[in-house]
Amino acid sequence: MTDIVFLLLIFFMLTSTLVSPNALKLLLPNSSSKTLAPQTVSVSVTKELEYYVDKQKVPFAQLELMILDKMGNNPENSIILHVDKSIPVEEAVKVMDIASRNKFKMVLATKPK
Repeated sequence: MTDIVFLLLIFFMLTSTLVSPNALKLLLPNSSSKTLAPQTVSVSVTKELEYYVDKQKVPFAQLELMILDKMGNNPENSIILHVDKSIPVEEAVKVMDIASRNKFKMVLATKPK
């Protein structure tokens, strides 16, 4: 019985390390808090100030329309904001402003300490 539990533990440890929720390579800021929200739309801002919505590159002028399209009408939907730590805060605030204007829930992604 312990062998089976041990094998299951190894299996889940290996599969959990292979899962990558965000394929873009961003250096996220550190945080010790954890917030669990249902991820529906992932918005990423790279250090080159390129905007991505669910791995699809979008010009900033069309970002709000793309987010509105992806969010749908479900009030439980939320946005996970992935921002490279080297970019100015104003770029993150622009995306937060879009979420605030449309009354969307938003979570800032960080990496654990």
